[in-house]
Amino acid sequence: MTPKDSKGSKGPKEDESGGAPAHSLADRITGALVGAAVGDALGGPVEGYSPDRIAERHGGRVHGIVGPWHGDAWRTARPIAPYHKGDGHVTDDTLMTHALVRVYDRVRDHLDAYAVADHLVPDLMTNPRWIPELEAEALPLHRLFLAEKWLVTRLAYGHADPREAGVGNIVNCGAAMYMAPVGLVNAANPAAGYAEALDVTGAHQSSYGREAAGVLAAAVAAATAPGATPDSVVAACLSLAKDGTRTAIEKVCEVAARYRDFESALGPLRAAVAPYDTVGPDYRAPSLAARRPSRLHSVEELPVALGMLVVSGGDYRHAVLGSVNYGRDCDSIATMAGALAGALGSPVPEEWAKTVADASRLDLWAPARTLTEVAREIFDRDVRRRRAHEQAFRTLGGLPCSD
Repeated sequence: MTPKDSKGSKGPKEDESGGAPAHSLADRITGALVGAAVGDALGGPVEGYSPDRIAERHGGRVHGIVGPWHGDAWRTARPIAPYHKGDGHVTDDTLMTHALVRVYDRVRDHLDAYAVADHLVPDLMTNPRWIPELEAEALPLHRLFLAEKWLVTRLAYGHADPREAGVGNIVNCGAAMYMAPVGLVNAANPAAGYAEALDVTGAHQSSYGREAAGVLAAAVAAATAPGATPDSVVAACLSLAKDGTRTAIEKVCEVAARYRDFESALGPLRAAVAPYDTVGPDYRAPSLAARRPSRLHSVEELPVALGMLVVSGGDYRHAVLGSVNYGRDCDSIATMAGALAGALGSPVPEEWAKTVADASRLDLWAPARTLTEVAREIFDRDVRRRRAHEQAFRTLGGLPCSD
């Protein structure tokens, strides 16, 4: 990727006393989780449409929270998906993210595929919660897309090995969309976030869907690092990503580096990712090869989210609005872009966050407080484990004794 100039490489500000980052771990986690939820809510009502259709429907580009695409007919316009998307309601992206935070809260340590089987799946299928798009209390399972219902089918009823349960599922961004907490628990350690996410999502996805989850977690971890910029986030992704996912990110971000506003970047970013996207030009009429395993392809959502992060220079509002107006699977694109910009320290507009929290009847800040506490516990435990290993290795004679 061609590095952007200083105008486009915004990182956290430094304080005047000693050059320490102005954004603490709690700030980064809050920015990422609230930012993801707000992006999700903004993208939901225009999901599945093209930029031109979105502009036609809304009389121009979307610049904030809008109502349902079909207005008051949202319950019946799409019978297979009778959800109230719009008016600040979060979608399944946020429901799954918050569910994963609850698993971290319960386990209080790093997660793996067995944690999904033992904790996430029971949470989804046994604990009723307020579902904004249903405007009712229901099991989260009832709101999930088929690719996420797969978790329950394979793990609760099929008793599949959790590490392999994702094999056979449609390959999409369903696992990547809720992997921000994994990156945050591994703050400033992209390689660790990548590895943990790959383990966790073996229960959910395979092929480039699982790869996207690992790379998204790595990107969020990289974004939390002091001095991080969009360029450093992309570099971390490229150092870890494999196969078509890596190539798609590289090509999309090379194109993104040429633009400073999302309006002019919408078409070029789509053209850059199209050779790697299996869905095809009509999002609502997928191609015959859509969402099948491949080493040559990539989900569309992650490269475009990273591209919008580059175009925006890390600015939250710009990155999210670009993702929303891109259309297609834009709730997930905006979820990822919002998590990344928020983790970089770009503030989430207060008016958006409050409206989404009120409309969705969710405390968007509580999961961040929980995950911050858990992340600190896990880091302390990691330090103790690492020191114990160092001592054991030195005892074996592998290293000289420390002073």
